[in-house]
Amino acid sequence: MSQPELKQLIKNDATTILYGQRTLNIFGKVHYTKIVLKAYYDIIKFYRKALRDKECYYGPFKGEFGHLLLHSVPFLMHLYNKGVKIHFCGVEIGKPFLIDDKGNSIIYKFYPLRDFYAEVAPDSNVTIPPKDVQAEIDKFHNIAIASGKGYLNIADHDMYWFVFRNWQLNGRQFLYSLRKIYNTKTENSCVIFPRKKGNAHTLNNGGPWDYMKIAKLVSPYFDKVYITGHPSMSAELISEGNIEVCVSSDNRVVLEKCSNANLIITQHSGAVHMGAYTNTKVLLIFNGDLPIEGLADTLRYRENLSKEPITFAFSYEEIENHVKSLK
Repeated sequence: MSQPELKQLIKNDATTILYGQRTLNIFGKVHYTKIVLKAYYDIIKFYRKALRDKECYYGPFKGEFGHLLLHSVPFLMHLYNKGVKIHFCGVEIGKPFLIDDKGNSIIYKFYPLRDFYAEVAPDSNVTIPPKDVQAEIDKFHNIAIASGKGYLNIADHDMYWFVFRNWQLNGRQFLYSLRKIYNTKTENSCVIFPRKKGNAHTLNNGGPWDYMKIAKLVSPYFDKVYITGHPSMSAELISEGNIEVCVSSDNRVVLEKCSNANLIITQHSGAVHMGAYTNTKVLLIFNGDLPIEGLADTLRYRENLSKEPITFAFSYEEIENHVKSLK
């Protein structure tokens, strides 16, 4: 399939505030309006207090990789850039992203949650974690409430999903280039995220790919091809030739490989946004019928962080042709 125009790829499903009330009757719309107004009040009250006191509490982040990169890290970087001391509760594997372009932590006090993704699949930020992890979240919640400081509880799904993600697009995000920290060498390399969904086909991610086949297709055009990602979300592959498997739960490894690379190849997933942090071109591969569900949100949120366009491929042939064109 030749690459269609972008408008053919995008389903009209951007989760704007207005989109949330599209199927509601008059009573539902009234109830939804109350939710939105309360969320705006809570967010603005928090934000003003955080800027005034120069200290705040934010969390818990317990969700998907894409939500971390699109909605939490850029907002926390924004607060840090405003001189706010941040008390943050979130998954410990996200810590390598929480630095500025000099390597300093942007978090004043970190309340870490262990990596539980091998036990529970993440879902936006409404993931129900194991009991021991929830206990740590409850501790943080009590500390935040008792502090008297501004506290944004992003476990409030209505506030987080319908309002907060959209509200911060208007000048409340900031991005430090992490390539400055994690780039370790100049090399002609490519990174592949081998997203594991079994044989499942989803409207967001498309169908499965043979990632070793992709790696072998592109390997003649690069000195190194790195296959990386989180172990619980990645296909099991074996290193071969100039193809190196470095799947790791340590995101410093992932950030280093992406910062050194010329290209990231990934399905429609949170890994798409790695390119914004490491100034790396992204090739989004999709195996399935168009349009791609959720792509409207991916593009509008990502455009707030990077002006580098995403390129698309829909077959093994198109993947190889794109890599050839980079040469």
